[in-house]
Amino acid sequence: MVNLGSSLLSFAYGLFSPDLCPGDWAWATLAAGLVIGLLPVAGSLLVALVRKGTGNTYNAATLTVIAASGGFFVFLMPWLFVMGISEVFHSVALKNPTPMSGAEVATMNQASSTCWVGAESQHFGRGSTVYETLVHPSEGTPILLLRITMLVGVPALILVFVWLQARAAMRRGPKWPARLLWIPYALLFLLTMGVSANLLSFLWLGFLPASILGLLPVLFVGAPSWSVIERSHQKPTPPPAHQPVGPPPQPQRQQLSQQKPPPYEPPPPLPPYQPPAGHRTPPPTRVAPPLAEPEPDRAALAKLAADPGPLPFAPKGPAPTAPTGLWQNHGGRFQKIKPLGQGGFGTVWLAKDTQLDRTVAVKLAHAPDAETEARMLREARALAAVHHPHCVRVYDIIADPDGLGIIMEYIEGQQLADAVHEGGVLGDLQAARLWVTMAGALTAAHGKGVLHRDVKPANVIVDPNGNPHLIDFGIARAKGDSTLTATGMMVGTPDFLAPETASGHSATPASDAWQLAATVSFALTGQPPRGVRENAMASLMAAAKGEPLTQLPRRSSHLRLLTASMDTDPSRRPTLAAVTREMNAWLSRAGQVAEGPVTRVMDGTRPLR
Repeated sequence: MVNLGSSLLSFAYGLFSPDLCPGDWAWATLAAGLVIGLLPVAGSLLVALVRKGTGNTYNAATLTVIAASGGFFVFLMPWLFVMGISEVFHSVALKNPTPMSGAEVATMNQASSTCWVGAESQHFGRGSTVYETLVHPSEGTPILLLRITMLVGVPALILVFVWLQARAAMRRGPKWPARLLWIPYALLFLLTMGVSANLLSFLWLGFLPASILGLLPVLFVGAPSWSVIERSHQKPTPPPAHQPVGPPPQPQRQQLSQQKPPPYEPPPPLPPYQPPAGHRTPPPTRVAPPLAEPEPDRAALAKLAADPGPLPFAPKGPAPTAPTGLWQNHGGRFQKIKPLGQGGFGTVWLAKDTQLDRTVAVKLAHAPDAETEARMLREARALAAVHHPHCVRVYDIIADPDGLGIIMEYIEGQQLADAVHEGGVLGDLQAARLWVTMAGALTAAHGKGVLHRDVKPANVIVDPNGNPHLIDFGIARAKGDSTLTATGMMVGTPDFLAPETASGHSATPASDAWQLAATVSFALTGQPPRGVRENAMASLMAAAKGEPLTQLPRRSSHLRLLTASMDTDPSRRPTLAAVTREMNAWLSRAGQVAEGPVTRVMDGTRPLR
């Protein structure tokens, strides 16, 4: 310990020891404190580098590394250096032998000619300890206040920056392991109370700038990438007991498509249940709402985006036909009420299903060719297999002489864009709920191989209770689709297009995630994230160039995650599963739940559109 202290003190003396007040060894002590202050920085840097490869995997190995970094760099080495330097000054003051050179010892014992301090060995080696100075003060009030500032205030300020270093090393993950880095510093403070107060004051003064500037390299290392974090949350699925361990053989897709499933045979009906005599029927059990479907990994989703795969239901063959048509005046079952909107492929009508006596939305698609109609049919069939409380439902598909009729759930309410313009921007709580619920709807759709490709505020309907719903999966996806179709039609809204889709690349789940983040940003600011351009083509060019996001909510708690979710590189964006975890954690810390209104609750008897 004495050898460590003398080595550091000699190094600091050669590094910085001007013959200025209060003395060359006082300046050397400051320099020694600066070197000691770099040790906790090294511990935080080590932890940050380890997390770059492990993400949020906190098993026995990673926790051991974090705890060892805190114990060694934040407590043990600083404590050994402080105690060693203290022992060196104490030995020189008592004229005991030390590892210091004779010239160094001589300068320590000389009276300072530059300031009021006498022999520096006496000043740093024989003064009262920190405990004696604070508990049994013997000096006047001004000096005592100065002592408290140097011995308590400065170490407390250092603790703040050591805590910030530890938190910076734990970015994009749970913060509780940061305690393993800053608690050892608190232990260091307590176990140095027996050191000379004069000596420790100069050591803490040198320690402070190192702790402040040390925050910069920890921030520079950065947080682990979202792909590493996502990998740390994925758990390997064990193989079934009846199958050998190892990768299963991959059959050819063409062979799978030629296999025909056996015909469905309904099971025989069960006899009616007869309760025993005297048995009381229990009350009905309340069933909790189903959890959101887990998001597959990124590679699987990219494959789904490139190849739609088999239809989720309905036999192969031509589109369904309806000899009598869709509408009631042509012998159909639906009665037109009013048009709800018009898009690139056709008109959406509010209609009444006369057979089931319910209000529905009928999207009458005017496909320009048979291939486009086949795409729409495939998309509608896939979307009908998606079941999520915040995702529009597809009830039926009916052919009509005027086009293909897609019968969908009608959600009465107001577009999110109109709600923001009329009622004002959302707060962080409402935005978190919007993000979680819409991410769940997209996750359920992606799990069935369905991409939305046009997530925007106009395609989020807020019902009279303030709950959001994702609508209009109206752009048929197929391998090779781009921003501009063969007919010159623009796919998606330019203000909310991801850079890769705007530049002509195929849509992916990551582009849906970008558009959802842009929608949440709009809800917080009332502006598209890239701002408004003079026309659609200018907006498209701005999206394709990946121009800077100038209209982000700078004061929002979600700014960091929004910026990451709208990264120009799709591989660096957090997945929807990661976004859901982050938002659920934020809501939990705020004492809130994901389910709830995102706007003010409206009177259900008053339609909003």
